[in-house]
Amino acid sequence: MARPRSRPLDGVTDAERRLPPGESRRLVALEQQVAAEAPAQLELFLPGPSGAFTPLLGGLAPLTPQSGLDVARGWYRKSLEGTSRPDNTVESYSYDLAVLEKLVGVKPIAAITRADIARFLGDANGRSTRKRRLTSVRRFFRYLIDDAKVLKEDPTDGYFPHAIALKSPVPLFADDQQALLDAAASDERWSLPAILLMMRLGLGRTELLALRREHIEMTDPAAPVIYVMYEDATKRGKERKLLADAMFATAYAAYLSEKGPADLVFPVGPQAVNGMVERVRKAAGLTQDVTPQTLRHTFAVDRARDGATEDDLIALLGLADDPRNRESVRRYLKLAAPPR
Repeated sequence: MARPRSRPLDGVTDAERRLPPGESRRLVALEQQVAAEAPAQLELFLPGPSGAFTPLLGGLAPLTPQSGLDVARGWYRKSLEGTSRPDNTVESYSYDLAVLEKLVGVKPIAAITRADIARFLGDANGRSTRKRRLTSVRRFFRYLIDDAKVLKEDPTDGYFPHAIALKSPVPLFADDQQALLDAAASDERWSLPAILLMMRLGLGRTELLALRREHIEMTDPAAPVIYVMYEDATKRGKERKLLADAMFATAYAAYLSEKGPADLVFPVGPQAVNGMVERVRKAAGLTQDVTPQTLRHTFAVDRARDGATEDDLIALLGLADDPRNRESVRRYLKLAAPPR
């Protein structure tokens, strides 16, 4: 029986094996020169655990302290979208960071200084714009420090927004409220229950349009229960359970008997709500401005007159417990106080 032939050794060293094919040193040098001059290509994979490679999300380069604002903005936007932040919030933050990039030019995120932030804020054309820009850039750097962990210093530290004075609300008096309700009862079927939810329970326009049939409990027709719910996990603190009355129950039942929406109670847009309130205001003969926010102000002042405290109003309106909102509800308490 013939013995198997052993595999011959090629006698090539590791250094020789790593050389390109061919024996010409000039060609080797030329190949190395061309490789060095080739344009940098975006990496498609990153080293992962145990030597494995994982694809980069959306083709983004790795985020490091030496990354530019364009790369950092891309990662931040993906983070915002991953937490289901509202589209307008994502677009607003992204726009402000694009403005920052235009102002500071091409530099690593670790090289952005307090002077750069000062220029970015000073370039704003008003207090509200400056406040929004500061919010955008501050949250961006907190993401880089707390979540991405690529920075340790926050160049926005020490900057504070200008205080923007809150306007005094102008609620509706009792006679005007009744005139508005009478006019709403003669308008489209959805007008009266929508007005009642805003003026008697304090729902904001966005909350009104997010209301679903399953959020209205009619077990006791004389005392319907309204659940204000949020799909966004970051807003769960605004959720609340409110008690309506027989007037709402009657108006709601009449609306359902005519329209019978399958899911959303009011399948219309924000402008339809604005238009309905304006139409009803004119029909009621009211000369002052009336908006969905006016109806919410009216609810808050009426509750304050009924004895609601500052804490009660924070809860009833679904507001975050912070100094700005505390200042806001104090306006209602002041309006509800007896005349001197």
